[in-house]
Amino acid sequence: MKLPAVTRVYQNHHLDSKRWEGYQPRDGDVIVTTSYKAGTTFTQTILTSLIHGSVNFVELEQISPWIDLRPAPIPLEEIYDHLETQTLRRFVKSHLALDGLPYYENVKYLIVARDPRDVFMSFANHYENYSEIAYATFNDGQQVGDPLPPYEKNIQLLWKNWITRGWFDWESEGYPFWGNMHHIQTYWDYRHLPNFHFLHYADMLADLKGTIRSIALHIDHAVSEEEVDRIASEVNFSNMKKKAIEMDKNAREDEPQFFTGGNASFIFKGTNGRWRDVLSDEDLDLYEAAKERVLNPDCAQWLEEGGQV
Repeated sequence: MKLPAVTRVYQNHHLDSKRWEGYQPRDGDVIVTTSYKAGTTFTQTILTSLIHGSVNFVELEQISPWIDLRPAPIPLEEIYDHLETQTLRRFVKSHLALDGLPYYENVKYLIVARDPRDVFMSFANHYENYSEIAYATFNDGQQVGDPLPPYEKNIQLLWKNWITRGWFDWESEGYPFWGNMHHIQTYWDYRHLPNFHFLHYADMLADLKGTIRSIALHIDHAVSEEEVDRIASEVNFSNMKKKAIEMDKNAREDEPQFFTGGNASFIFKGTNGRWRDVLSDEDLDLYEAAKERVLNPDCAQWLEEGGQV
């Protein structure tokens, strides 16, 4: 059986796929991978509550680091040292497509995706709220290629660029970050692999307890119904939003903020369908063209409708 292999190097203002070269997998490690704005932190908090018994956003960055983040606030050596000292089940985060992320047969993968139109709406809020500190961090002169351009406060222009342009030569959507559809398609091509588990953000919202059970089952982690109830109560969107607001209130005045609205703007609304009030028929024609270019029909259908893979 043909297995995935790294064929691309992703390096830009945010990403550096070569940072995975120092990763030493343990049996049962979990990699949470999404393009962006599709339920990454949601999935990480479920895993945190499942494995560690509670969720602390301050500690999440250390417990479950984003390895391919190029200008990471924690030096790469410290990330790997901390991972090495962890005694509980390890889980890390990636935003790399499968053609840039190493594949390990002894690792469990949670692949999280969302309707591309909903991804865009969340991405637009995320991008719009980047602070000057964020831009200075991503455009530090050490990035490969052009700096991240500032958001021009024009959501129609942002959509046109995002759905018709790629940052990397092999992508045709996702600008000025990286491909969203390309990301999920690379994993979809290998959906038969037993260590791959697909999660759809809409399904996660609709059936949180079922999502918790499916994640626990995939990673071979026994969980009682009492624990499922506890985790669902702790990680639902309203509680996550409250935690983010509390973090903002307790933050030091001199603490650098990546988002102009603080952590509360990072965890924004968590809802789907807002694109219907924003995207025109012409905009949606561009979306249909991107689907045809990048996605298999069954992958495109799953992204729009969800359901079990």
